[in-house]
Amino acid sequence: MIGDRMHYGYIGLGNLGAACASCLLKAGFKVTVHDLNPALAAPLVANGAVLANGAEELAASVDHVITCLPSPAVSERVLRNILPQMRAGASWVEMSTLGRDEVLRLAAVAAEAGVRMMELPVTGGVHLAYQGKITMLAGGDRDLYDLHLKAMQAMGDRIFHMGPLGSSSIIKVITNMLAFIHLKACGEALMLAKRGGLDLAQSWHAIQASSGNSFVHETEGALILNGSYDIAFNIDLALKDLGFALGFGREFGVPLDLASATQQTYIAAKAAYGGEAQSPMIAKLLEDLLGTDLRAEGFPARLE
Repeated sequence: MIGDRMHYGYIGLGNLGAACASCLLKAGFKVTVHDLNPALAAPLVANGAVLANGAEELAASVDHVITCLPSPAVSERVLRNILPQMRAGASWVEMSTLGRDEVLRLAAVAAEAGVRMMELPVTGGVHLAYQGKITMLAGGDRDLYDLHLKAMQAMGDRIFHMGPLGSSSIIKVITNMLAFIHLKACGEALMLAKRGGLDLAQSWHAIQASSGNSFVHETEGALILNGSYDIAFNIDLALKDLGFALGFGREFGVPLDLASATQQTYIAAKAAYGGEAQSPMIAKLLEDLLGTDLRAEGFPARLE
């Protein structure tokens, strides 16, 4: 630990992980990084991060470990590899999107090794993560939240302590479910405007200024009109999160009609474009079906 700036290890340097690790560096934290693809670490190392040769080496050298990984299976594999190497008093901050039951199960695995877990899924988009303005949804003991608050403030600007472990996984799934539903509605609305003979750019601005506006319309709607669809979040990830949402619906006895319909749209999009295709490409399904594109001038290829 250097002053009040703890030394964090960051494992998983995809779009989100690289952005959050970069924010920690900018805030003055010492950060050691690791990813199976060393090329992803290069920009961070150029800005002062230390590169570890493996997850185990990283875990042995830092105060606390943060992970941001693509699936629960990968999270568990990494966790079991690093636990024997983690220092006494170290904690594990998990930023991957996990189901509630997986959070509780992996927290128990960590506890057996004397390591405490805080879940920290985020929402708002990678473009906000690079700005240090992403929303952070913390779950776990209050003292762990307080311990890591300065790091969270470096990575995000709206931070919510949702309650005990498992709480954050529920609200994260809810926010993602809403985003996917909004995205499906956004594509249909834009297609109505186009087929109705309206100027699409003007229609986008009119919706933005109306009661029908949404965060998704302002962000992913703009990427649809550009034709890049590049939100840095793929169809497989959307299907994973919708599966979690529908699972909660069954458990809590809540009919999720819109989520179910949206899941079917994503299944169709995966069949058409593949699971690695960008999530907003569900709008392209409608474009292809009707032979009508949704292009307009003046919209970005990526959000900044």
